[in-house]
Amino acid sequence: MIGLSPAEAHRRVAGEFASTVDAVDPTAWEQPAPPAGWNARDVVRHLTDWLPAFLAGATGIELTPGPSVDDDPSGAWQTQTASVQALLDDPATADRVYDLPHIGSMPLARALDMIYTSDVFMHRWDLARATGLDETLDPEICAEMLAGMEPLDDVLRSSGQYGPRVAVAEDADVQTKLLAFIGRTP
Repeated sequence: MIGLSPAEAHRRVAGEFASTVDAVDPTAWEQPAPPAGWNARDVVRHLTDWLPAFLAGATGIELTPGPSVDDDPSGAWQTQTASVQALLDDPATADRVYDLPHIGSMPLARALDMIYTSDVFMHRWDLARATGLDETLDPEICAEMLAGMEPLDDVLRSSGQYGPRVAVAEDADVQTKLLAFIGRTP
């Protein structure tokens, strides 16, 4: 992301997500969130559920379990962020090449940057939208991600991970275009 190492990108993006998690009013965790059928707590749950399962299955790496998202969304997020950051900060782990399902062989740091840190970046908008917090995403990262994702439109749509693209004005800002690309209504 924008000239940062995977460890630096994660530290920045996960930190911004943590700030949003920490700013959520305790009464707002059950507010509806994008995507349809989720609430604010589900956004954190998604990120803290899929990555540990993916890592354990694909690499044998077990992340330190944190508190339940139901009991402590902030604690769950902080625990996972610290575990992932430790993986990325350790060259022995970050540079190790794994054969990863659906994405091929690559260093763990690159894979985490591509599939996890970018997911955290986009889901920060979902959490902010659900809880009435600042929804602003870094426009440089938005532009970089959109440029990288647009050529993969058919592949991404067929994965089931993205909703139908939402039409927006051609002169819309890059954040709006990215969100519309992934199926959100900005």
